[in-house]
Amino acid sequence: MAYIGKSPQVGNYIKLDAITTSSTNTYNLLNGGVAFVPESALHMLVSLNGVIQEPLTAFSVSGSTITFLPSSGTLSSSDSIDFILVLGNTLDIGTPSDSTVTNAKTNFVSTSSSAGLSIKGDGTTDGTLQLNCSQNSHGVKLASPAHSAGQSYTLTLPTGNLTAGNVLKINSISGSGTTAIGQLEAPSELTTPNQPSWFASANDNTVLVSGDSTQPLLKNELWDTGSDYDASASGTHRFTAPVAGKYFVVASIGIVSNGLSSSRLMLQIFKNDYLHQYIGANYSAGAQPYSISGSTIVDLSANDYLRMLVYVDGGNKNTDYRTDQQYLATFFGGYLLG
Repeated sequence: MAYIGKSPQVGNYIKLDAITTSSTNTYNLLNGGVAFVPESALHMLVSLNGVIQEPLTAFSVSGSTITFLPSSGTLSSSDSIDFILVLGNTLDIGTPSDSTVTNAKTNFVSTSSSAGLSIKGDGTTDGTLQLNCSQNSHGVKLASPAHSAGQSYTLTLPTGNLTAGNVLKINSISGSGTTAIGQLEAPSELTTPNQPSWFASANDNTVLVSGDSTQPLLKNELWDTGSDYDASASGTHRFTAPVAGKYFVVASIGIVSNGLSSSRLMLQIFKNDYLHQYIGANYSAGAQPYSISGSTIVDLSANDYLRMLVYVDGGNKNTDYRTDQQYLATFFGGYLLG
């Protein structure tokens, strides 16, 4: 359209950050310390050693980097990049006034390879989306994980209706690692399939040898979420906590034979090779067969470990413990309470 007087200027005129030369031809383009991507080399005015450079011939641009193509072959620290001006972009409308961009003009379209809207960081602060109150006096924020986390995953909102009292959980994952896609759901009944838990029982008759405390070898794993219990034949037969928390622990032993004549037999729970608690006891050890069992709660830090031992007080300490799977008389198990 025609204007009376001078036509209004449109564009995005920027003087980029100063660049110190060295023995390379490629340099990063920065605006206020943030990577800047010009539309093309033809939109730039570049001065090198007091001489305006010809776009595409004396320099080229790829993304946010500029590459000089000097006749000397390579720049050095004695060269000087005087300035780099960006003279605006094609059909740039300038900066709109506050509240002039309507909903109809913010119809962002997502594709299979890019998001419809990207909230960028400034090189120091992570990208943050703020949702304001009705008076715009305050608001809540959603922020990206830190750059050091290297995360690019996607969370997809639930496909079903929401119900009061439910919580969000990841129902399924496609892909893996930092770019995985997680489908959220809000189930009426929450399960925690990755919650640490284990249950192991005896699968052979192992004799309790002389000594006050003996650790049964519980090599039959009924389950072990996270593989935190070592049930191998030559293993430690102990549970190692993958995360800190309060753990509920159950233990039992069944005695079947071999003339145990001591006055007392008890179960022990050891934490990191120190006695945590006695659980269960039998004071008429001569009456066989029988079983003792008990439970406790243990506060563990990550990498703390638990073992079940059998304590025999005096007398003949030799006996077999019950291993028949029908009754699961000898076992050690537990799970994370939280």
